Amino acid sequence: MTAINMLQAKSNLSRLVESIELGREREIVIARNGRPAAKLVPLSSAPLASRIGVAKGLFKVPDGIDAHNAEVAQLFLGTP
Repeated sequence: MTAINMLQAKSNLSRLVESIELGREREIVIARNGRPAAKLVPLSSAPLASRIGVAKGLFKVPDGIDAHNAEVAQLFLGTP
């Protein structure tokens, strides 16, 4: 964790964000008058593109998966 004062953060924001994006820093604490005021952290540790299809091939969808759709809909809608 790196701590930096507000003036330095304003002057070097692009460099600080780049350090976070490239993984050189995991978090940067920004202080005002010597007291922590904010934390700069990455939005996500895993890129969104890598999430799609992450479970591909790990399970098999049964052939009759839609067999009870009407019953489930009735349970949600509360209709007889």
